[in-house]
Amino acid sequence: MLHTLWKDEAGVVISAELVLVLTIAVLAMVVGLHAVAKSVTMELNDVANAVGTLDQSFVYLGLFKVRHAAVPGTAFVDRADACDCTPIIQIPPRPKVDNGNGPENGRGGAR
Repeated sequence: MLHTLWKDEAGVVISAELVLVLTIAVLAMVVGLHAVAKSVTMELNDVANAVGTLDQSFVYLGLFKVRHAAVPGTAFVDRADACDCTPIIQIPPRPKVDNGNGPENGRGGAR
């Protein structure tokens, strides 16, 4: 009986293919998960940089009226420290200039 079991090769090819396919699938998942982890880390770094560039300074003036209640003003200046990032400078868009030749003035424009 042991000799017959040793010579039986039914199902060997199927299990070898299954091992090969599962090995490739696991390697692909590892590579894919590494890419996802790297992307998530980069996005969290962007969020941290955005929070680090926030300026928390504020000022508000007090209200005073003679012989009435008064509310003093206050101010806070957020100075640069170790956790602040380089500010992100965004160039504002150019404003659109109306030269007076639009359809509103009856001179040209789309009809």
